[in-house]
Amino acid sequence: MQINQHAILSCAPMMDWTDRHCRYLHRLLSRDVLLYTEMVTAPALVRGGALHLLEFHPAEHPVALQLGGSDPRELVQAARLGAAAGYDEINLNVGCPSDRVQSGCFGAVLMEQPGLVADCVTAMRDAVDVDVTVKCRIGVDDQNPEEVLPEFLARIVAAGCERVTIHARKAWLQGLSPKENRDIPPLDYPLVQRMKGLFPNLHISINGGISSLEEAQGFLDAGLDGVMIGRAAYHQPADILCRADRLIFGSGRDSTPEQAARAMLPYIEAHLSGGGRLHQVTRHMLGLFAGRPGARGWRRTLSEGAVRAGAGPDLVEAALAQISALDTQAHAV
Repeated sequence: MQINQHAILSCAPMMDWTDRHCRYLHRLLSRDVLLYTEMVTAPALVRGGALHLLEFHPAEHPVALQLGGSDPRELVQAARLGAAAGYDEINLNVGCPSDRVQSGCFGAVLMEQPGLVADCVTAMRDAVDVDVTVKCRIGVDDQNPEEVLPEFLARIVAAGCERVTIHARKAWLQGLSPKENRDIPPLDYPLVQRMKGLFPNLHISINGGISSLEEAQGFLDAGLDGVMIGRAAYHQPADILCRADRLIFGSGRDSTPEQAARAMLPYIEAHLSGGGRLHQVTRHMLGLFAGRPGARGWRRTLSEGAVRAGAGPDLVEAALAQISALDTQAHAV
């Protein structure tokens, strides 16, 4: 599978959000967008044996595994597990600013250790046949991004990294919470765009604050190789994903949230029959009809009903019926 062609548009890895149920839904909305797992730490896989974290549905392809870690030997073992599980790409997290990540010496704190990141990339590339990529920030704390980002990219390119995603904000490891780090540090899109001029052969995707396909297309038209969208793709998935195949990839037809919701029903049945709970799946479906008449009722029906004992696909069908009734009324007016 040629991952580069799918990396034109991707959904960001997001902790507690982009689990396998979320990714299955997103794949129903778009055939071409590249999907990422939540960050999985190498120690959890290698020392903790948490191989269930690697589970995914074959329909999710193309799908990438994001790893967190800083020990090249441990990352090699984790990358091998990911490649054996069937992931199309292994991505190293050099961007997450959480306290837990800092204490484990991985994530954004690694922006201060480009040599170590390069060692990790080299080790993983030598160990697996799938793409090894990096997701990073433009810098951390008092670093000068104009100086540190080119050096960082040069090191990982020399290590053999051919594709990088840059979140166009600094991470403030001291003084800001992970949530604040997603909004408060200013975005510097022009810096990321200048990196493309310095590294013309490096596939560079931009990430951070992008909320529409029109914005994404603007970055592609300006010469960047890819765009990664996070919160907008999660909270308003139809706005981002339903038209992506046609507008961004030039393939296929638009999907609809109704089609996706109905296609989720067999998946939900299988999940429940395996001992799962409805809310584990439907929590990712709350934003499907964002901006549409009935969106509030859809969210309320699912969020209140899915946690009840015995809740099943009929709850989703009932919520869909409410949306359909409103659409019928709107067309009748």
